[in-house]
Amino acid sequence: MDSSSSEVKIISKCFVKPKTLPEKWKEPYHISPMDHVMLSIHYIQKGLLFLKPSFSESDNEVKPKEFIETLLQKLKDSLAIALVHFYPLAGRLSTLKTNDSRSHSVFVDCNDSPGAGFIHAESDLSVSDILGSKYVPLVVQSFFDHHKVLNRDGDTMSLLSVKVTELVDGVFIGLSMNHSIGDGSSFWQFFNSLSEIFNSQEETIGNNNNALLCLKNPPIFREVSGPIYSLPFSEPDESLGQFESPVLKERMFHFSSETVRLLKSKANQECGTAKISSLQSLTAFIWRSITRARKLPNDQETTCRLAAGNRSRMNPPLPKNYFGVYVSLVKATTTIGNLLENDFGWAALKLHQAVTEHTGEKISSDMDRWLKSHLKLDGLFGPNIVHMGSSPRFNKYGSEFGMGKAVAVRSGYGGKYDGKVSAYPGREGGASIDLEVCLLPESMEALESDQEFISLASSST
Repeated sequence: MDSSSSEVKIISKCFVKPKTLPEKWKEPYHISPMDHVMLSIHYIQKGLLFLKPSFSESDNEVKPKEFIETLLQKLKDSLAIALVHFYPLAGRLSTLKTNDSRSHSVFVDCNDSPGAGFIHAESDLSVSDILGSKYVPLVVQSFFDHHKVLNRDGDTMSLLSVKVTELVDGVFIGLSMNHSIGDGSSFWQFFNSLSEIFNSQEETIGNNNNALLCLKNPPIFREVSGPIYSLPFSEPDESLGQFESPVLKERMFHFSSETVRLLKSKANQECGTAKISSLQSLTAFIWRSITRARKLPNDQETTCRLAAGNRSRMNPPLPKNYFGVYVSLVKATTTIGNLLENDFGWAALKLHQAVTEHTGEKISSDMDRWLKSHLKLDGLFGPNIVHMGSSPRFNKYGSEFGMGKAVAVRSGYGGKYDGKVSAYPGREGGASIDLEVCLLPESMEALESDQEFISLASSST
């Protein structure tokens, strides 16, 4: 870990088990082929930064201390209840050898596990130290557990870990979740549910605790006794590799509602259509901007990828709250010359067409291809890639823990590489979008000097 980790001191560690043990989770929970694909990548690491409540000068140190102690206890209690609904997150991964010695299946063991991780940490840093820098400080990576851990390590490490870091004037709540158990949609469903339970605790004090076990948007899991997916090779490690990211610059850029509408209107107008979405338009804009910044020869190829949700594309469609990994990559590839010499709308339409062609049939076909290639994610970290991950549709600012609305969303080390972009909703709401952009230092410097880009993007907290 970078020396910045010395700025974050671990105060305590423990595990939290579900408040009750649902009978059905005593059986192994077998993950799907798509879940297996994720074993070779990092945990999802996203968190929220809050301002502490203000205390007057007449308050002694007891009130601030009581505040953090109460917060930690309520979070632990809320986590124990949330894990009743999201029980696989309290388990550990295990491998089932099938009768055929050349195949295996990975499942979640919900019995032989100490539970989810819970860490309390402290730092002398302030909220302005985190938000006041031009680039996202490296210390933010220390606000998350499971640094550089791969999903396959969930056999010995918790599948979920909550790390609460107390700053001088703020609190950061960082969640690390095994990406083989759920995608971004499932991650934020859990985060939102944890918040819902936290905020409902005071309302139910003195009442039946069963009221805490009712969620507005409960997760739907595959049947625990569902199919066992046997993979056509003997050990998981045969298909998995470790990726070490180069030194990157990471910066948050803000696009106002007006700017997003402008980009969408321009893309559709140039193509004579009304079908291109806001996110497709913004993704085309960042694809072209980053590609210009890289200053590569026009005959080289460049690929733009979007992480597309599959629930609504399945046949029949799955409910939005179906828990698991239901996401895959949508790609558009062209030469750098074509991308930059054509209009902005040309790139946006190319992305729109790729999304339109991403049907349930294509998803099934891709899954078959992955299985035949032993689930290798070829080209995941290839050159000249721009990857748009996460989603501005996720309710990231809807999670509150008695401190009001978060002042910022930040992420950990997991899943970052040159050209990785993550889309967040703008804090003010509406159609505004924040982009977390990770680039090599020289490319970031060129992007910041790109007049077309800077004319529409502003720095984001």
